[in-house]
Amino acid sequence: MSEASKILLERVSVYRKNILILSDLSLRVDAGEFVYLIGKTGSGKTSLLKTLYAELPVEDGKARISDFVLTEIKPKQIPFLRRKLGIVFQDFQLLTDRTVNQNLEFIMKATGWKKADKILDRTNQVLSMVGMNTKGFKMPHELSGGEQQRVCIARALINEPEIILADEPTGNLDPETSAEIIKLLHDISKTGTSVIIATHNHNMIGRFPGRVVRLDRGTVVQG
Repeated sequence: MSEASKILLERVSVYRKNILILSDLSLRVDAGEFVYLIGKTGSGKTSLLKTLYAELPVEDGKARISDFVLTEIKPKQIPFLRRKLGIVFQDFQLLTDRTVNQNLEFIMKATGWKKADKILDRTNQVLSMVGMNTKGFKMPHELSGGEQQRVCIARALINEPEIILADEPTGNLDPETSAEIIKLLHDISKTGTSVIIATHNHNMIGRFPGRVVRLDRGTVVQG
């Protein structure tokens, strides 16, 4: 795996409850690449993302994410792998009883941040990066869907990830807001962070060009 490669999968097979869900799957993603992961419902997009953040184990083939070999990874190493990743979900998964700042603080403390001043500085930095620097005191229900997704992207950026994995990040958003979110992720990739977006929103591919990887029946058929 070259220094530029952040993800390298070779002939990977993944099972869930003894059912084969990804087979003979190969994929390489380099630093700073912007990748659309497309395919019909059930084609394996979410399963692939779950494999990359080690929620689903790799049974066969070679799989390396950053410095971690997924076929050899131990449970105690998984949190350290996930600190190299930023994960953005379709349904936001914000803590509804906490402010935006408190949501970010919760993640930071869970990933080893201890000093209050550094936590506050990083909170302000990532919220500024996503255009939410005046919304830290808001509760999630006070934000629009697009604003909540921006907070989720800020959360994903906290630990300066090498890779961002976004699973249908615009699935609950209107077209204009969707474009804003994809543009934000596109801009992030230009800083050297690899970005993979699983999406059904093919309209964005023309507006914000990136490499297209198509899945069909659990394997890569394009890209």
